[in-house]
Amino acid sequence: MSQRPHILLIEDDASAAAALRRVLADEGYAVACEARGDTGLLAAQQNDFEVVITDLKLPGLNGLDLVRQLHVAKPRLPIILITAHGTTETAIEATKLGAYDYLLKPFEMEELLDLVGRAVASSRLMSQPVEMGEGLFAGNAIIGNSRMMQNIYKEIGRVAAKPVTVLIRGETGTGKELIARALYQHSDRCRAPFVAVNCAAIPETLLESELFGHERGAFTGAENRRIGRFEQANGGTLFLDEIGDLSSNTQAKLLRVLQEKYVHRLGGKEAIPIDARVIAATHRDLETALREKTFREDLYYRLSVVVIKVPALHQRAEDIPDLVRYFMQRHGTEFDIASPSIQTEAIQFLQAQPWPGNVRELENVVRQALLLAGKYTISLQHVQQVVAKIGESASASNQSIATGISEYLVRASQGEMTGVHGRVIEEVERELFAQAIQMAQGNQARAARWLGVSRITMREKLHRFGLHPSGERTED
Repeated sequence: MSQRPHILLIEDDASAAAALRRVLADEGYAVACEARGDTGLLAAQQNDFEVVITDLKLPGLNGLDLVRQLHVAKPRLPIILITAHGTTETAIEATKLGAYDYLLKPFEMEELLDLVGRAVASSRLMSQPVEMGEGLFAGNAIIGNSRMMQNIYKEIGRVAAKPVTVLIRGETGTGKELIARALYQHSDRCRAPFVAVNCAAIPETLLESELFGHERGAFTGAENRRIGRFEQANGGTLFLDEIGDLSSNTQAKLLRVLQEKYVHRLGGKEAIPIDARVIAATHRDLETALREKTFREDLYYRLSVVVIKVPALHQRAEDIPDLVRYFMQRHGTEFDIASPSIQTEAIQFLQAQPWPGNVRELENVVRQALLLAGKYTISLQHVQQVVAKIGESASASNQSIATGISEYLVRASQGEMTGVHGRVIEEVERELFAQAIQMAQGNQARAARWLGVSRITMREKLHRFGLHPSGERTED
């Protein structure tokens, strides 16, 4: 996170408030506390918090009324309600009134931290504006003045306020999420929630529950009723990233929701009306998926009422100088470099690169070049050195993976082993989580954010692979 997220905790139990505040502070949050509902409401209205956590039963103003009034005043502010088991129906009512989510007592601190992390991310997606054009140095901007990008800006302006589904297509790293957020922020739903779901980052066994919610006892581990992301986004916008990774079963259920405008929680019979605009994105070749029958044709046409195609970076090389200046300004502030500069020859070199990782890869190169140059002008030699280093690292990594896969396949063909697919996936996943927790210096919340997984998933993977939070492997 670029700065410490500010959280308001409203809890009248002093010992519970102290415990929650300590845990949240340890995770890097700045926490303000109020003991009454009325003073908590006033504090939330008068200050800029990214998340509000409130108990249900409070003196002065109960949690349900607080949610109702605060959501009217600040509809983009995520509110997490904490309540007892006996008041589940009240908690459901709170979500209908605008609460982001709720927790039932008693709960695990890991569960709270996971929920707060998602709420903070959601708050920032809604509140941080996405600017468009050239010469912008805001925190989030879609940079480029090429003809291709001008066409995208026009398309955003044309369809943002229309009640239609939009499918954003483009390679990984081209900025599809920024375009989804721009569509949201220029729509008539911009004061309602924006909820983002990365369909590829959630295990298939959990994705349906994540999208549609579940009833108590719907499956093993479903101890309480939970609302899904469709209900969270009611009245607002639901962004489904990596839609091309959905299984056929989830595709069918998603299609039914889009057609009927109702959602059924897993294990439930109640049809819950929903009003959420859906924006989807994918880097997959959906035409091939349609031919191979791995993606439903009827769902494709339901999602692609409007299609926005984001060009690869090499297709708009004329935008690279603007992008480089934008990233220099953005990361120059991070590195305390007042007026970063770059040689013309270095920019020309960057324009000639293929950029398979697109804008995300370019940003990484600029960031490393800034570190290498320090407070001096970035030269051609600096960017050549960074590009060569990244290329060598990627080549070595790909070669290592390819060698391992080849060895496994040879052994399998000789009858010495089976299940190559699962073995390779497990080993890559083990290394991924090991490096993430090591780079995060043992901070599970930070590593989970980088990987796009929940803290609960992070903890389970560390335990499964025998990894210490510090990143060191345990002895077998």
